Amino acid sequence: MAERTHRFDRHPLGEIDSAGSRQMWTRSSVEFADNVAIAGQWNGTVTAFDTESLDPRWEVDHPESAVSLAVAGETLIVGGRGEDGVIAGYALESGERRWTVDAAAHVGTPTSDRLFSMPYVLAIEADDDGETLYAAARRYERDGDERRWQSAIYGIEPDGAVRWRYETDASPIALSLDSDRDRLAVGYNRCTGTHDCGVSVLDSETGNSEWMWDPETDGDRRVGDVSFTGEHLAVASHGDKRGYLLEEGGTERWTVDLAVETDVDGETLYAYPNHTYANDGYVAFVTGNTYAVDSRETSSRHPNEHRIAAFDIDGEPLWDASVRGFVTELAARGRTVVAPCAQNFRVRDSETHALRWFDLKNGAQGKRNATGIATAAAIDSERIAVIEEPVEYHDEQRVHGEYALGIGSHFV
Repeated sequence: MAERTHRFDRHPLGEIDSAGSRQMWTRSSVEFADNVAIAGQWNGTVTAFDTESLDPRWEVDHPESAVSLAVAGETLIVGGRGEDGVIAGYALESGERRWTVDAAAHVGTPTSDRLFSMPYVLAIEADDDGETLYAAARRYERDGDERRWQSAIYGIEPDGAVRWRYETDASPIALSLDSDRDRLAVGYNRCTGTHDCGVSVLDSETGNSEWMWDPETDGDRRVGDVSFTGEHLAVASHGDKRGYLLEEGGTERWTVDLAVETDVDGETLYAYPNHTYANDGYVAFVTGNTYAVDSRETSSRHPNEHRIAAFDIDGEPLWDASVRGFVTELAARGRTVVAPCAQNFRVRDSETHALRWFDLKNGAQGKRNATGIATAAAIDSERIAVIEEPVEYHDEQRVHGEYALGIGSHFV
């Protein structure tokens, strides 16, 4: 299917420091609910915009950077990055704050004022009826050469009461909820302590561990993302740069090479599979930046960097396409998967900046070019939303784009 360019309406979001050539961390968030698009900003401002007029309906100040959003029933859940790692519930109608949970009480308080030392609520999921939500928080600290993480996965009631908590000394990176079977998958990208496993599948009612899986590779890199489809779990592996489809209990149904170590011009290169999305018997994986085994810098490119590749339930390839720049997250609905594409830090070409969306079975559906970098996205039955941020490449001395929310239509 040919890629089509679509019109988007834009609303400026104020000031934010320009991202740099290598900046890849999450600073913004966006979500749909009813007839509003909600933007979470780096300064903590959370604004609900009317999806037709883009006029603000309400605005509140979250105590920290509003880096993750989800909707549970009539409540907006906001996850923060800051001293307390605040998870808060706000009334969707008015923005009134209803409850808060401070993750720092469980993952610890920051040991320095550096961004990466701050507790970080990195993912939020809500079940289909909005009766339970799930959140993942982590905190990082470094003492000389020793790196440590503390993390907590939460099952939270609609009134903010914590039903259960699952704590480890590993670094969670993703959640995937299977409401039909009461399962919550947790992917861990770094395992440096006693928790030495890349995937935990928990009972979503109790938080008890049901089974685990690991790529069983050397080093502390493990998993980039997880996604349930029916009875199967797709896993993007940082450990060996492959994609997996797991059956119940962690049995490997199939595995595919995504960006495994490859010799190019005398260097051994690889790229991390950072994302996966599975639905309706199809699975897609997205890879990121090129790295060299023996050096941090390289002038070569892994042939499968910054690519999305789709497979059927038996592991047969369906299609693949370039996303050109780093994808911070995926948004998805049904068979449509949305990739906000930011900078390729080795190429530094503003043509990589775009929002791209794909049909899991057929491939490319649409594209929306961006002047700045596309860093967050959301999708509902009719629309796609994107957050754009300004970027300044270190060798250009000029800023591309501005901080803005964009909303447009899509074809599903």
